[in-house]
Formats: sequence, C-alpha cells, structure tokens
Amino acid sequence: MSWFTQMLQNLISFPYLEEYLSSVVHPWWFRKLLILLCSLMIDIYLVGCACSFGLYVYMKMNKHQETGPDSKIWKKPRKFIAHIADIYGKIWHGYEVTGMEHLPKGPGIIIYHHGVAPLGYALFVARHFLETGRLCFSLIHRLGDWIPGLQMFFYVSALKFYKKAEIVEMMKKGHLLGIAPGGGREALFSHDYDIMWGKRTGFAQAALEAKVPIIPIFTQNSCEAYRTIGKTRLSKWLYDKIRCTFILIYGGFPVKLRTFIGEPIPYDPNITAVELAQRAKIALENLRDKHQKRPGNILRALSERFDKHYKAN
Repeated sequence: MSWFTQMLQNLISFPYLEEYLSSVVHPWWFRKLLILLCSLMIDIYLVGCACSFGLYVYMKMNKHQETGPDSKIWKKPRKFIAHIADIYGKIWHGYEVTGMEHLPKGPGIIIYHHGVAPLGYALFVARHFLETGRLCFSLIHRLGDWIPGLQMFFYVSALKFYKKAEIVEMMKKGHLLGIAPGGGREALFSHDYDIMWGKRTGFAQAALEAKVPIIPIFTQNSCEAYRTIGKTRLSKWLYDKIRCTFILIYGGFPVKLRTFIGEPIPYDPNITAVELAQRAKIALENLRDKHQKRPGNILRALSERFDKHYKAN
C-alpha cells in the first residue's frame, strides 16, 4: 500500500494523497468494499471517490474546518459538482424537470421511488441547487457510514443516515430533505416501478412532528437507465436477513429522464402517520401512472430522446 500510495503521489503530485488514503483505507474495509463492488455500479463509485478526494484537497488547501455541510465555505465546490451533474444529465439523458413551482419556499420532505440507481433524484437535486442556490439534504442507507472513499463527498452533499430527531430539527431550520421510503429493497427488488414501502411510516411521523408538507416526485424511465440481474428468492432472503446480497447491476443507458414534481401534501394534524404515509404513497403512484408507460422498455425510453412533441399530460 505504501508503494502504491507513493506511485500515485508521484503521478499526480498532490501532497495530500497519502494522508487522504490513510484516512479512508483500512484493512478491515477490503471485505466490505468487495461486497459493495459486487452490488453497486463501479463507475459511479469511482466518480464519487474522485469527487471526495478533490473535496478533501480543497478543504486542506483552504484550511477549512468542520463547520457543517450547509456552510458557505462549500458553496463553490458544491456548485461545481452540480454543474457537472447537470451537464451530464442534459447530454446523456436529455434531463428535464417539471413542477419546480410546487416546491415550498420553507421546509418539506421530498419522497421518491428508489430505482436501481437514484439517478433522477440526484439530477433533480443538482438542478434545484443551480436554480435556487438551496441545498437539499438527502437520507441514505446506513451503508453510507462505512463505504470507503466517499465520506467527504457524502458530507459536502449532505448525504447521511439521519435519525428522526435530526430530521425534525432540520425542518425547524427550514431545509428540504429527500427520502426514498422503499430504500435498498425497492432499489433491488422492485418490479416495474412498484412502490415497496412495507410498513415504513417514519418519514410521515417526522413530517407530522415538524408540521411540514410532503412533496412527491417521480422520474420517468428511471428504472431503464440501470437494471439488475439475479432477483431470486435466495437473494431477497439474504437481503432481508443481513441487508446485503449479490445482484449484478448493469446499464448506464442514455434513456430520456424527466422528473415530475407533484403538488405538496399539506400538514394535517387530524391524521395519523399511517394515514399520511398511505396518502403519500397514493400521490406517488398517481405521478407514476400518469407519466410512466408500463411495463418499462429500454428501447422506448431511448427513442423518447428524439420525441419533440412529448406532452406531460
């Protein structure tokens, strides 16, 4: 590892490389990294690592302290990353957003369907930041706490496994937070845009406690950009038992992506978390049924890149 570090340092001449690698590479992480690379997209992982290293260098060169992801010191690198993501979305997916006017000026919880890769949501966050300058926080799986090489990128992008108390406090500060209630199970085992929330109502309970609206969003063709091979009873059983499984992910297809933002579900003190979660699920399903042709088809999603007469209705 010392030889490898020295070779890379000589190649790119960054004095912070050895310090950075020593902070993210530990012997016990190699086993978990192997599991990660078997179940996630390697190309996305490597891009994230490159961004994380660049942010680390930026922090060291500017002598920044740990002041929180919403600090103004991260505005320039965050804007740069958002521009790169938005350019990628425009060129590779012809990305569009409809319904920005439905987003509240104040706090709110955004819910979305978790495709194999939450690409549509990520492009939405970048576009929203460029248009409004407002950071959208995002809830991720506990897995993010130990993925080597991505911690700095997650930190600056406000990606974290937030507890309910943290979410409520975040809402009091006026922030937006994105949540995919279906999580990893929906990403890996959802069939044809099925909403797989089970009995999860935590996001609804947090919205009620913080007295904020819930905003559903749906990205058309999100399940056609990346797909999986290996959905079996055994792989699902493994995921349910140990929250880890081996499923091959392929794709990166330049399909048309459009994100539709639905009307907010306002705070109502007279309903329960279960009722609010059900209402949010129905709102998301209505967006899906209105804007997504099912069953999904990669060739059709590709051809929509050239459809100049598409209408949202």
